[in-house]
Amino acid sequence: MIEIIPAIDIIDGECVRLTQGEFSSRKVYERDPLAMARRFEAAGLRRLHLVDLDGAKARKVVNLRVLETIASGTDLIIDFGGGVQSDEDIRSVFSAGAEMVTAGSIAVRSADTVEEWLAVYGAGRIILGADVLDGRIAVHAWQESSAVGVQDFLQDWWMRGMRSAVCTDVSRDGMLGGPAAALYRSIMDRLPELQLTASGGVSCMDDVLALENTGARAVIVGKAIYEGRISWKELEAYVQTQRAAEHLRAEDQDRALPGRRENAQ
Repeated sequence: MIEIIPAIDIIDGECVRLTQGEFSSRKVYERDPLAMARRFEAAGLRRLHLVDLDGAKARKVVNLRVLETIASGTDLIIDFGGGVQSDEDIRSVFSAGAEMVTAGSIAVRSADTVEEWLAVYGAGRIILGADVLDGRIAVHAWQESSAVGVQDFLQDWWMRGMRSAVCTDVSRDGMLGGPAAALYRSIMDRLPELQLTASGGVSCMDDVLALENTGARAVIVGKAIYEGRISWKELEAYVQTQRAAEHLRAEDQDRALPGRRENAQ
C-alpha cells in the first residue's frame, strides 16, 4: 500500500495551505503546528512533510523553531524543505530534529552542493524536490520556472546517486482536482527503482488508492485533510489496514526463512 505522508506548510509560524503556490492565497488552518502534528501522530501516521514557505521565499531557513518544537514534541519522522541553501542550513535543520531534507531549488542552482550533501549524509537523508510547472522544474517557492525538464532532471540526479524524490505538480497543488497520475506513471516507467513521493491535487481517498497503480511509494496529502475531504477516521482506517498488511508480509518472510530466528540467537 502507498504510504500517506501528511504535510504541514509554515508561514509566520502557522500551519497554512496555498493554492498553486500563490502566497496571496494563504489560508491558516492551525496556529499551533505542534497540535496539528500530534493529531497526525495520533492517527497512526509515521512521517511528516514539513515545509518552511517563508524560508523557500527568503532562500534561507526561517521557521527552524517550528521544526525543533515538532521534532521534540512528537516521534514523527520529519522531512524538511524550504530555504535549505547552504551547509550551515542543512546542519542546523538536522540538528533541530529533521531526519531528511528535501533539496529543491538548490539542486537546480548549485548541483555541486547537493552532491556534497549526498556524499556526507547519504542518499537516505537527502530527497530531491522536483516541483513541476508546465513540464519544467519550478524554483524559488514556485515563483520561477527553470529551463530544466522534469524527466531529465530526475534522470540526471539518479545518475548522481539520488534515490528519493518528491514530485509536485504545481498546477494541481491545493486545487483538490485529482493528482497527476500520468506524470508519476511516466516517471516510474523511466526510473522504476526511484523512491517517488507524489504530491499535489489529492482530494479524497480514491485519489490515494489510484496512485498505488502509478508505482509511487508514497503520497503527500495536505489540503484534503484540512478541508475534511479525507476524514480522520478514514486516515486511521487506512493506516490500520497498512499496518496489518505489513504484519502479514513480515510473517510471510519469517515462514520463508525458518532458520532466521535461530541464526539470530
